[in-house]
Amino acid sequence: MSTASRPEPRPGVLKINAYVPGKSSAPGVDKIFKLSSNETPLGASPHAIEAYRALASDLQDYPDGSSTKLREAIGKAYGLDPSRIICGAGSDELLNLIAHGYIGPGDEAIHTTHGFLVYPIVTLGSGGTPVVAAEKNFTADVDAILKCVTPKTRVVFLANPNNPTGTYVSFDEVKRLHAALPKNVLLVLDAAYAEYVRRNDYESGIELVATSENVVMCRTFSKIYGLAALRLGWMYGPAHIVDALNRIRGPFNVGAPAIAAGAAAIADTAHVQKSIEHNEKWLAYLTDELTKLGLKVTPSVGNFVLIHFSEQAGKTAKDADAYLTKQGIITRQVAAYHLPNALRCSVGTEEANRLVVKHLGAFLAGKANAA
Repeated sequence: MSTASRPEPRPGVLKINAYVPGKSSAPGVDKIFKLSSNETPLGASPHAIEAYRALASDLQDYPDGSSTKLREAIGKAYGLDPSRIICGAGSDELLNLIAHGYIGPGDEAIHTTHGFLVYPIVTLGSGGTPVVAAEKNFTADVDAILKCVTPKTRVVFLANPNNPTGTYVSFDEVKRLHAALPKNVLLVLDAAYAEYVRRNDYESGIELVATSENVVMCRTFSKIYGLAALRLGWMYGPAHIVDALNRIRGPFNVGAPAIAAGAAAIADTAHVQKSIEHNEKWLAYLTDELTKLGLKVTPSVGNFVLIHFSEQAGKTAKDADAYLTKQGIITRQVAAYHLPNALRCSVGTEEANRLVVKHLGAFLAGKANAA
């Protein structure tokens, strides 16, 4: 009999550092530009908004528990078998399902130094042990990951492209990683920013999943599709993994408005292309202009840049963030990602992007009261 005076969480839960989202307010500022959460500045597809609104009179009905319409729309868009797709409340839920299904006490899961914070959270939440593989130039290092593999390894999480660094691993390197992993280790390719990548040596993971039994790929509707408020994601994987996760997911884990909006969004290729073109133009602008200011910017293939600051008092990332906030520019501090002197800044509207450059120029010049 336990002598505890109250219910206690199981080992590992209290070791979790709870996820803290980017801030969204700037007290005392009239106009705010929120660049802390990598949201698309172009918003959702008009077709997705229309589909969402069309469900307003049917909110009393349970949604389709299998997200059939959405899985079929995803399958059509990418040429995939809908039966090998599972949808969730954001890719975060799918990462939780993967951990719940494949990680337990005594197991290990590998992620990289600056990898997505959800990986250690879901690993610890499932009773496992997170193992950190060193990165090289803020980029996942296949050899470092492989050195971390032990008989206890059950899952390898790889964000590709990675958040918050914006870097990526080529498809050849991903295939090399997969080929060297034991067959009983699950490789999770988290491709939340795949739609933004314009590199010939990149592949999101669809090809590898199609030909493997131990690889899954996660995607999201929160970024380029502009449906972050609906919490919608999807995973493509081998039939046996999809079957296992369907057994433990909630029966109505995706709402009907999200299903309808997601199906409409993925079919609106014109809106997606417009978002790609906007991002390509202004990602290059931010990278070039911030570099001209003397700031180091990690080359990014996502819809954000990682900006590194000096350690000099008054010139640090924390100082820059405080200054930008006063100007109505909200960026993301990334100390939790082991990047204490960097800020992540999303690509915003033209106005927002130009203001970021203007205000950081003023900050670096010491013009504390610049407009």
